[in-house]
Amino acid sequence: MDIYDFKNAFLIGFFMAFMIGPVFFMLIQTSILKGARAAIVFDLGVLLGDLSFILIAYYGSRSLLEKIKDDPRLYFIGGLVLIIYGLITYLEKENKKEALASARSIEVPLKNNYLKLFFKGFFLNFINVGVLAFWLGTVLVIGPTLKMNQSAIFWYFGVVLLSYFITDLGKIFLAKQLKNKLTAPVIHRVKKIMGVILIVCGVFLMLKGFIPNERIESLIQ
Repeated sequence: MDIYDFKNAFLIGFFMAFMIGPVFFMLIQTSILKGARAAIVFDLGVLLGDLSFILIAYYGSRSLLEKIKDDPRLYFIGGLVLIIYGLITYLEKENKKEALASARSIEVPLKNNYLKLFFKGFFLNFINVGVLAFWLGTVLVIGPTLKMNQSAIFWYFGVVLLSYFITDLGKIFLAKQLKNKLTAPVIHRVKKIMGVILIVCGVFLMLKGFIPNERIESLIQ
C-alpha cells in the first residue's frame, strides 16, 4: 500500500467518525456519564462491528470483486451502492431532535460494566444495515484498485479503522464541547454534507468504470 492509499484510507476513517447516527450519540453520552475509559471500551465494540461488516462484505462479494478486476464496467455496481446510500443520507428528514433527546435521556447505571458496554457498542453498530451497505460499497470500490491483493486490502481497511478509532478518541475527550454544539440544524447540515460526499464518490466510481484512468487523472489535473 503506497502513501496515496494510506492517506486515502486515513481520510475515510476520519470522515466516518463524524457520520451522525445512534453510535455517534451513544459514544458522546457514554464519555460524559461514564468516563473516557468506558467510552473507549464501547468504541472498541463498535469497531468489532465494523470489522465484522468488512469481512462479510469482502468475502461475500469476492466473486464479484474478481469480475470487477477483469471488467471495469462493473465499477458501476459499487458506485450505485454509494450513490443510493448517499441519497438516503442526504434526503433524510430533520428529525434528530428526538434522537438527540433520547440519547440524553437513556438511563445509565452508575457502576461501569465494561463487557456490557463492549457488546452494546458491537450490537448497536451491527444491527444498522446502512453500515453494511456503506462497507459493501467501499469494498467494491477499493478491492479492484488494490488489484485484489488480500494483504493490501486488509492493511487498507486496518488503516481506515485505526483512523476512525483515533478520531473517536478525540471525540471522547471533547465530548462535553461536542454535545453542546450538536444542535438539530448542525446535525442536519452535517448529514447533508456526508450525503453529497458519498454521491460524488459514487459518481466518480461509475465514471472510472467507463473512462480510462489516464483520462480521469488528466481531468483532475
